[in-house]
Amino acid sequence: MSYGDPNNPYGAPQQPGYGAPQQPGQAPGYGYPQAPPVQQPYGVGVPETMPGNVSAARVMMWVIVGLQVLGAALFAVGAATINAAKDDDSLKDSAAFQRIADYSTGRLWALVVFAVVWGVLAAVLATKFKSGGNGVRITLMVFAIITAVLGLYPFTIVGIVHLVLAILIACFVGGSKGKAWFNRPRY
Repeated sequence: MSYGDPNNPYGAPQQPGYGAPQQPGQAPGYGYPQAPPVQQPYGVGVPETMPGNVSAARVMMWVIVGLQVLGAALFAVGAATINAAKDDDSLKDSAAFQRIADYSTGRLWALVVFAVVWGVLAAVLATKFKSGGNGVRITLMVFAIITAVLGLYPFTIVGIVHLVLAILIACFVGGSKGKAWFNRPRY
């Protein structure tokens, strides 16, 4: 009695000893039981490289740093120019200059200091994208929200760029990819 081709997947099962030889050391019931498969401690989906939107947020932070440096320089030049022009006798009759001169140079120098401090904070946060944890993520979101608010009220015309960048940074860092990046394990 023959069962046909031994390689036929639809044929009768092969008897032990007739077909492919058994692997040595595979006898059931002997030795230690198999260990469960090794799993990643933090699950699947832990990013090894910075996601694109998080990297874009870091670039936007550096753009904000550049804008802060430019703004601080403009405020400083404006404060120095107004302070020097207050002594010019030919400008004392100009009503347009008097409106500008009434704006305190102390306020302009305070804006210079604020722009420099805000730019330094943006630079520090931009450098922390690679090594920072969830605290940096939360600080970035707070920074972005405050920047968006400041882009609306005191600096409405020139703050539009800051407003757009800040909203994008908050969305990119606050999203699921940003959360996964800043909560990843660091060895």
